[in-house]
Amino acid sequence: MIVSRNPDPSLYDFQSLMCRVDQFLNDDAKKRPRYYAARGGSPLEDDVMIALVYLSAGTLFENTIVKVSGQKFPDIVAANFYGVEVKSTKSDQWTTTGSSILETTRVPGVERIYITFGKLGGNPIEFLSRPYEECLSGIAVTHMPRYLIDMRLGNGQTIFDKMGISYDALRQLDNPIAPVSSYYRSQLKPGERLWWTGDPAEESVSPTIRLWKTLPAPEQDSLVTYGCVHFPELFGGDYDGYVLWLTSLGVVNTHIRDQFSSGGQEPMRLSDGTIAMFPGVYRRVKRNLGTFLYLMSLQEPVITGVPLSLESPLGQRLMMWSDAVSRISPVDYHVSMDALTTLFFRKS
Repeated sequence: MIVSRNPDPSLYDFQSLMCRVDQFLNDDAKKRPRYYAARGGSPLEDDVMIALVYLSAGTLFENTIVKVSGQKFPDIVAANFYGVEVKSTKSDQWTTTGSSILETTRVPGVERIYITFGKLGGNPIEFLSRPYEECLSGIAVTHMPRYLIDMRLGNGQTIFDKMGISYDALRQLDNPIAPVSSYYRSQLKPGERLWWTGDPAEESVSPTIRLWKTLPAPEQDSLVTYGCVHFPELFGGDYDGYVLWLTSLGVVNTHIRDQFSSGGQEPMRLSDGTIAMFPGVYRRVKRNLGTFLYLMSLQEPVITGVPLSLESPLGQRLMMWSDAVSRISPVDYHVSMDALTTLFFRKS
């Protein structure tokens, strides 16, 4: 494993820059709390980018700050070596879901990454930046294993401390899922198993192949809804991961796009009562909302009889899912978030 450790500018220079970014954003948030409360996703990346460009003037980082377009990791690159991944939450907490442990979209040459986290639901609104690997508390699975972020982690509390392997060592492996699955398998209780990965000696794909058109309608609906839950990239038109998952079940669909986009646009109600037109994939959630919420709840403890709220575990998962979908959907980020939160949390 080769990881460069003596770049120019130095790591100390980058740490100093990030400290000043935090100070700048926190001071600005005190002056403009309403502005930042409405930010998130790509707009907040722009805010962090502006702060970095402004504060890098007169330093070795001047004219080296670039916001990376597309679904790349991290969001912002500095001096072709350092990176900034921007995360946020609309609640008053320092936790969220991070990027894939596979890091297949990592920008080449970037070796040191910080998280700049905006806690946009608190009073006051706050920002905090820390080294990426110091904030990763565990692994969650949506459509692939993703890191869990906790900006308040103490020394010795990261997932890498628990697994006994460093972040740099894990990310350089050809198959980083292997040690992760081994660790979580060692933590399983009797009767539990990992649904998202497994040893080839223990797991097998379906021995039979079925065409999608031969499946009963209820099974088709169930598989489509499962796709919406676990493959949010479907909302951006990326069907590859879902197709591979279907194949592992022995199901072949030669017209997969139609399952999510057919039927034209779908009217969605916004929080102010107005109606906006959305891509057909949103219809799959709207019309199968009960099944969708059930599948989402399987990964979070749900207390029977307690109304769904933003503060509940399921509510927080729904917000993270909505953020992931809205970031890649062709619909405006804020409009998509508004429609989804209205769908999930509106009063009946």
